Amino acid sequence: QVQLVESGGGLVQAGGSLRLSCAASGRTFSSYAMGWFRQAPGEREFVASISWSGGSTYYADSVKGRFTISRDNAANTVYLQMNSLKPEDTAVYYCAAGYGDYRDYDIYDYWGQGTQVTVSS
Repeated sequence: QVQLVESGGGLVQAGGSLRLSCAASGRTFSSYAMGWFRQAPGEREFVASISWSGGSTYYADSVKGRFTISRDNAANTVYLQMNSLKPEDTAVYYCAAGYGDYRDYDIYDYWGQGTQVTVSS
């Protein structure tokens, strides 16, 4: 089992940048695929994911070229660097962990509490 705590959210103007972090507890962090999801009013949507090794990444079309996911297995942390932010990126951002194919949304069993990102126009 793994526990996840997100940080780094806040208020930023359109065009600005934020870096989200997700700290994980447990000694098996490096075994998990990790993902970032977000939820505005409505359904939760996929943002980005990364394989257990960090060697492969996957992005939603809406963030491709603007967001970068990375991980530091030695520090038990996954990051989401968000550049060129838009008002439509406003949401609560969640990190998630799971075993299996990092591109499969259904593998994510463990979730953090979320961090709010607000982008003003």
